[in-house]
Amino acid sequence: MSSQNNLSDKIKITLQYIMPKHAISRLVGKLAEAKMGWLTTKLIKLFIDSYGINMSEAKLKKASDFDTFNNFFTRELEEGARTIHVDDNTICYPVDGAISQQGDIIDGQLIQAKGFNYSLSSLLGGDEKTAAPFQGGKFSCIYLAPKDYHRIHMPMAATLREMIYIPGELFSVNPLTAENVPDLFARNERVVAIFDTKMGELAMVLVGATIVASIETTWAGTITPPAGKDIFRWQYPEGGSDAITFNKGDEMGRFKLGSTVVSTFAPKMISEFAEDAGPGTVTRLGELYATLDKK
Repeated sequence: MSSQNNLSDKIKITLQYIMPKHAISRLVGKLAEAKMGWLTTKLIKLFIDSYGINMSEAKLKKASDFDTFNNFFTRELEEGARTIHVDDNTICYPVDGAISQQGDIIDGQLIQAKGFNYSLSSLLGGDEKTAAPFQGGKFSCIYLAPKDYHRIHMPMAATLREMIYIPGELFSVNPLTAENVPDLFARNERVVAIFDTKMGELAMVLVGATIVASIETTWAGTITPPAGKDIFRWQYPEGGSDAITFNKGDEMGRFKLGSTVVSTFAPKMISEFAEDAGPGTVTRLGELYATLDKK
């Protein structure tokens, strides 16, 4: 049985390399945005049943309440479904999901899986100046499964300073792929949002994946630069009435179909992660994740 499982895993990984991931993802994206009436409702019901999704915590609870699959997938939670940890000296989980890895950024490297590290600089777009504030800091990587709530919220209060779109591959980001595809999070298409906080800089990296139709932010909508290899950057005011600010727990983006959020924190920003937080830990938006270093 073990050898059969290993063969099956190898086939799945090989297919990841050879299949036309972008074409498939864009096609699925168009279908997910289509209003197909009864067919959309049937697909949503099938998805709910297949993944055991808890619709009792959603604001809209029936499959027929959603006119597109994407509207269902990015469904809003009902008021009170999640509680934001209010202590300003803590960081809360930004999403529902499961921790893939977390820990120290050592020599500019983050842990992807056993035997695999990847570059902080590459993750953030290849600019050493962008990566410099996070060298020697900490990181967190949280995977969102298909059943999870797919809106992303702020782990702490912050002001947006820069957004970076980085083109790339669209490998799946599930645990199997993370354990077998080198530099996964630094090679997939992604959107990097860099914030200023009272404790230092925070980067939140929204990583695309196979059949992830698109990534949205609350300030810019769907991020869809022209196809190609160019990296795009947007700068934002650091103060004044035009500054884009967030309170802890505010929504900052969403995935249309699931993926991963990698967060990087400046040195001496996080004192320690919660005792029960580690690889495999199930996360719930708003719950305590880490305490801040009281400088």
